[in-house]
Amino acid sequence: METESLYNLLQLPKEVRPLAEEELAQGEKKKYLPPTSRKDPKFEELQKVLMEWINAELHPEHIVVRSLEEDMFDGLILHHLFQKLSGIKLEVEEIALTAVSQRRKLEVVLEATNRSLQLDGQQVKWSVNTIFNNDLLATLHLLVALAKRFQPKLPLPTNVQVEVITMESTKSGLKSEKSVEQLTESSTDKEQPLKDVFDELFKLAPEKVNAVKEAIVTFVNQKLDRLGLSVQNLDTQFADGVILLMLIGQLEDFFLHLKEFYLTPSSPAEMLHNVTLALELLKDGGLLTYPVNPEDIVNKDTKSTLRVLYSLFYKHKVKENTDRKPHGSSN
Repeated sequence: METESLYNLLQLPKEVRPLAEEELAQGEKKKYLPPTSRKDPKFEELQKVLMEWINAELHPEHIVVRSLEEDMFDGLILHHLFQKLSGIKLEVEEIALTAVSQRRKLEVVLEATNRSLQLDGQQVKWSVNTIFNNDLLATLHLLVALAKRFQPKLPLPTNVQVEVITMESTKSGLKSEKSVEQLTESSTDKEQPLKDVFDELFKLAPEKVNAVKEAIVTFVNQKLDRLGLSVQNLDTQFADGVILLMLIGQLEDFFLHLKEFYLTPSSPAEMLHNVTLALELLKDGGLLTYPVNPEDIVNKDTKSTLRVLYSLFYKHKVKENTDRKPHGSSN
């Protein structure tokens, strides 16, 4: 073992048990929380706030969490929490008794959760393996992300940082490295809540919402007429994603194969698939400038539906008006 590696191992707090080399495959890394980090007051406060939040959310189901480190691994609590927060029912067994079935259930729950959070690979700081193996750091990252998405006003302690020790198995033996992991944002780093024209519209001029909806519905029906489709209720008819995909195809001039989406979705999961696909198409086309969660569309959130439709309305209505404008005319 290299001198530096041996020195680093000797610096581990006594309470952190150095791994035997056979516990880590070569090239594998694993993070550990030393006792000083676990006893950090802000770290303890973060766990307390998250645990109280989860227990309050799941109180009607008589589910009680006593330890974030020990109670989350099998997917049961995460399953109930995600369904409660998102309103999406997951097709998984209620009680998983074997390790294999627990891991399988956890995979389904995390897949749905990650899809809902809309994070790219680098932003996801947890995995099936880390959660299943009671990794407290990974569990906290996951719960903080869920809280920020579904309960943004939850008073999480700011700037929670902990020192972690990363162990790595190399050809020359075990190496350790100390680093600082950020669990919550500092108060100065927090961005101001995003606002757009629809936040202002609903807040300052709610009486004009119907006029905007009517203008957009008229525009949509003009574009869908050639398909023999029409929209009467903007609030509900886009929830399954079908008409939205048809509209995007018409306006952006491309064809979606029927294998890519559900033409007659029969479950919230199929509706979510359609809406997620539609939002991805809009993002790829540079049309969606404001973050929209697909669950909000499925749940018939009027403001989110208007945001999506307005992105299409703005591009193509402005384009039509520009095309009709005589050359050389002033703005």
